[in-house]
Amino acid sequence: MYHPSAMDSGTVLIPIRFVWPHGGRSVCLIGSFTGWAQWPMTPVEGCPTVFQTICSLPPGYYQYKFVVDGECRHDEQQPYITNNHQIMNTVLLARESDYLPAILSPQIAHGSNMDVDNAAFQRMVRVSDDAVPETFPRISAADLEISRHRISTYLSTHTAYELLPQSGKVIALDVDLPVKQAFHIFHEQGIPTAPLWSSCKGKFVGVLSALDFILIMRELGSHGSNLTEEELETHTISAWKEAKSYLNRQINECESQRSCPKQLVHVGPDENLKDVALKLLQNAVTVIPVMHSTSLDGSYPQLLHLASLSDILKCICRYFQYSIGSLPILQLPICAIPLGTWVPKLGEPNQRPLAMLRPSASLNAALNLLIHAQVSSIPIVDDNDSLLDIYSRSDITTLAKDRLYARINLEEMTIHQALQLGEEPYPPQYGSNQQRCHMCLPTDPLHKVMDRLSKPGVRRLVIVEAGSKRVHGIISLSDIFRFLLG
Repeated sequence: MYHPSAMDSGTVLIPIRFVWPHGGRSVCLIGSFTGWAQWPMTPVEGCPTVFQTICSLPPGYYQYKFVVDGECRHDEQQPYITNNHQIMNTVLLARESDYLPAILSPQIAHGSNMDVDNAAFQRMVRVSDDAVPETFPRISAADLEISRHRISTYLSTHTAYELLPQSGKVIALDVDLPVKQAFHIFHEQGIPTAPLWSSCKGKFVGVLSALDFILIMRELGSHGSNLTEEELETHTISAWKEAKSYLNRQINECESQRSCPKQLVHVGPDENLKDVALKLLQNAVTVIPVMHSTSLDGSYPQLLHLASLSDILKCICRYFQYSIGSLPILQLPICAIPLGTWVPKLGEPNQRPLAMLRPSASLNAALNLLIHAQVSSIPIVDDNDSLLDIYSRSDITTLAKDRLYARINLEEMTIHQALQLGEEPYPPQYGSNQQRCHMCLPTDPLHKVMDRLSKPGVRRLVIVEAGSKRVHGIISLSDIFRFLLG
């Protein structure tokens, strides 16, 4: 049998522990480093559902699978790629100092494979804090051009009509509605944005978003007063939009003179998906109304859908799901791609820092950062920069619960306390709410990251180190499309 440790003698070998934690009677490892011959794995003492083996490998890129009871399997918890309809796990070893073998936990619970603490087996290879993306294969200009061209061709030949769901609802608000009621509607319906309808003009005139509520809270807080229920009752959405003009000038100064759209940005159902994506990016909006009008003057249009980058990404993933091999860049790990915002490395003082806060920081600090750092969410981390939770713009709507907006002080309330407001019936345990914190690993391939971001309600992924959950960076939907569209 071909022995993995015997390959490339004279080269520095790195011992790597391969683990299959999902049970079985007989498990073998096969891979490019074994000549695709079966290499037996042995059960972990005290935990018969977990199999392991150690292979000493020189630096390089390898593919492998597991043979479980005679059937080829791959571990979904590890980095993997799809080639010619075959799914294989991958591992890339750059140099010995960058990697540490995974350590088996001595406290693994007995029982079925579902009882195994998979956190102990999340990675065969763990990138150290000093590892840099440059150690991974560089993306070639040819592969990038091929992938971008095929995605651009698909988007240009498909229309916004394909984004329309078979059934669903779109919530629109009248501009004469009091801000108080809009605040409550956002919280009760769980929506971050809504189109605004003007009855007197007979058309949609804008969009109300969670950012509006943040600006309202900050503006009143800066004048030393809390938002009272009476003020919200009499203050309409249209009145707020009119009073917002000077705030827009302040925001533009903070956001590199980005101009705020003066008219409602919308698309028709026949516009191609590439144009829809570009309008979303160029106007820095999270959703764009898809509207259709049968009249020549465009009056009384029908609001069909609120399109988002998530909708478009879902179409891309669905269209290319069986031909990922035709898009070379989708198989690269995200740490090898100029994508997202990463924690600056030593020697990179000019890189844009990643906005993060401690749970003890004030809610006002979080709201200021959401605006001035031009971000839609902020990772909340502990003293070791390990991810605890995330605070996003839409979390501001929880202050509508029990009319909390009339009783809180933005400087005195901490982020931890603010996040507790949205939990029922008990306060959240940090790190336990996976629906809030959507994560990925630096070694995850791009197609896996795209698939996660295409899921409903997921707008960004926090890039973390396996096990410690130390934050390495963050990738948003807009990051994906700026990269794909060039």
